[in-house]
Amino acid sequence: MTRSLLAASVAILLATISVSAQTTAPATSDQPAADQGTADQASDQAASEDDKQAPIPFEGGQLTITQPEQDGEKVLSYDGKQLASNYDVFFDKIVKIGDVNVALVDVGDGGNQCGPAKVIVWKKDGEIETTTVEQDECGAPPAAVSDSAIYFVPYLLPGDSKPALQWSPTEGLTTSGNLTYTPEPGTDWKDVDPSKYDNIIDAFHNEAVYKAGQALLGNDMPDMATSLLVGGGTEKTASGAFYATGCVPHDCGGNDGFMAVDPANKKLYFARRGDNGEPQSWPPVKDWPADIKKAFDDAQGSGN
Repeated sequence: MTRSLLAASVAILLATISVSAQTTAPATSDQPAADQGTADQASDQAASEDDKQAPIPFEGGQLTITQPEQDGEKVLSYDGKQLASNYDVFFDKIVKIGDVNVALVDVGDGGNQCGPAKVIVWKKDGEIETTTVEQDECGAPPAAVSDSAIYFVPYLLPGDSKPALQWSPTEGLTTSGNLTYTPEPGTDWKDVDPSKYDNIIDAFHNEAVYKAGQALLGNDMPDMATSLLVGGGTEKTASGAFYATGCVPHDCGGNDGFMAVDPANKKLYFARRGDNGEPQSWPPVKDWPADIKKAFDDAQGSGN
């Protein structure tokens, strides 16, 4: 993985968690606070059928999540003081950073187009404080907790490069360094195995596929990958190439993608419906083999 270190704290990040800066979101590791059991119990109560979340004891007071108006926004408060509001507000957990108890709450618009932001709540000099973590105005990266800080490790698509963030009660929210999507070193066309791919984007894990895609797509690679996010397994053409279609979350039919991989001939083919409704293709569709062009035409005819 390529990393441009902006602070020594990245070394702590790497020692604390195992980061996969590819299309699998990083796992999180948590250091529970002493009152984690109480928090977990409150979280279980929050899953009641009427979606009401029980008050969460925190630092001598209570965190509450209420919905003042039916179908309106939910409100996160501490002893009556409003801290945040949005249509989805859910208590996550309480962790301990150094000697400070910290509550983590997910706050977002709802739906699956963007994840929730992470609201960090703690007490400083007897006063309740909050910080909201969000990246690209589309939710917070997954959080990984150590004894001294909370690290926010971004989910990366092929071609992506994003900052890794960290937060601590003493330093606040800072940038640890940059993470760049990098395929598995040394993998080649002979290693391509579509039977292992949950989504055709997984093919970019292969270094040969990634380099070929980068040569074709250039700066369009992340957008192309995004247009394949909502998709499933792959299909094969008669010649042995495999392909799949997909779409941007919440924009299926409006922003769809197509990708084909021909390992035998070491070729890739991409198409994406652009902002004007007309598909863009790499290379031009007129240069595609007949069976791959037919697969693309059939996919368009099926509405994806």
